[in-house]
This record gives sequence, C-alpha cells and structure tokens, in this order.
Amino acid sequence: MTAGGSRGFDARVAHPARVYDYWLGGKDNFEADRIAGEATIAAYPAIRASARANRAFLARSVRYLAEAGIRQFLDIGTGLPTANNTHEVAQSVAPDSRIVYVDNDPLVLSHARALLTSSSEGATAYLDADLRDTDRILKLAAGTLDFTQPVAIMLLAILHYIPDTGEAQRIVARLVDAVPSGSYLVISHAASDISPEQMAEMIRRMNEHLAEGNHVGRTRDVVARFFADVDLVEPGVVKVTEWRPRSELEAEGPTSLWGGVGRKP
Repeated sequence: MTAGGSRGFDARVAHPARVYDYWLGGKDNFEADRIAGEATIAAYPAIRASARANRAFLARSVRYLAEAGIRQFLDIGTGLPTANNTHEVAQSVAPDSRIVYVDNDPLVLSHARALLTSSSEGATAYLDADLRDTDRILKLAAGTLDFTQPVAIMLLAILHYIPDTGEAQRIVARLVDAVPSGSYLVISHAASDISPEQMAEMIRRMNEHLAEGNHVGRTRDVVARFFADVDLVEPGVVKVTEWRPRSELEAEGPTSLWGGVGRKP
C-alpha cells in the first residue's frame, strides 16, 4: 500500500497499509497505526467510508475487466488482505485468471498466504517489492504473467505516496509501456480538490505519523494525466463512488478519491 525505500518491520511507526486496515475496521494494525488512524479520522471523518469506497471500486473495476475478457492482473500496493481481494473477484468471473500482488510492507508479506488461495485453474503470486523498482516488478511478475497478452495494471491508493508528480507519471508510463494493446490501467488517488480543507489537514496529520511523510493529494486534472497513454473507459476520471456504481446510494457515498479505468489502444 505504499511506495518508498525498503524498510525493516517497525511497529512503532505508522505504515499506510496498516492505517488503511484500521480505517477498514481490520485487526492487522498496531498502536502507532491506530493513533495515525484516529488523528486522520478527526480531520476527515469520512475517511473510513472513503476507504470502503476504494475497496468497492476495486471490486467493480476488476469484475468489469474480467467480464471484458482480462485474465491477468498486476496489483501493486496490494495492502493487507480483506474481503473481495483482486483474485477472488476475478476468479469468481473467470477461474483461470492469474494475479500478481505487490507490496513492500513486511506485515503484508506475512499475510501473503491469504492472497495465494488461487483456483486450481488460475494462479496467484506475491512479490515483496517497491513501486519505484518498476523494472524489478515487471521482471519478477513475468514468472506468473504473460506480458504478450493483455494485463490489467492496478494502482489503487498508491500513487499518492509518490510525491513527485513527474516520477509518478514516469512509473505509470513504464508500466503501461510493458503491456500490450488491449491491456488496462486502473487508478484511484487521493484528491486535493474534494473537501480540500479537510483533506489538506488529513494529509498533514497522516504525514506526521509516517516514516517518510510522503502522502500527497492531487487534483482531478492531474490524476487524469496519468491516463495519457490509454483511452479512458466511461465515465472517465470521477469520484470512485461514481465509477459504474451498483446503486444511486453507492454513487452518493462520501469519498476523497478520484478513480478511473483506461484501455491501452
């Protein structure tokens, strides 16, 4: 759920994947994560609902892609296992789906077995790697995925831990360049232009507790530029709750994230 230098495990310092787990009501977090979680909730009370909305966006987008014929998924910034993980959604539609998960939190690695419960027809794999080490991710993922066939690149709630926008754009471009025509790019990203004052304070408080203090929000226009090399699927870059929602109630839910799906021509 994060990007940054490889670090050893330290329960005394908050980690994005574990704070996110706390927002979702999970148990795989420590006191430092809970303190960060409560500080951010105080600044932006809807953050818990927004985290749930991000998971729902993941499930809807993966189902959409599986139904569109995608059978390979590269999920970078996986986070701690929870309900409706990528392989569970994809393999419920197409049991032969192949998924590679990538994260750099040692706690996520310790729970990786929960992500490796593939159907017999498909496959799942887990890589302990950092988003910035893009070439290594692609090299190792090729052990499970066939990069001559379409792949869905999943970058949910991770690019906002790459504070340099140019670097984030180069990472996305490198990933998209590595997959063939017919592949997809899925992104969700913290917004700086949804509830801007609350979000600015939430991000400030989050960064007080993170080792790297590298969380940033971006505007919808900047997030849309990450899709420069793909064709956006309708409805484009929207609040994650508004991306092909299952109901009007879901569409109207609170969120602090932009999201979108694009297809490589």
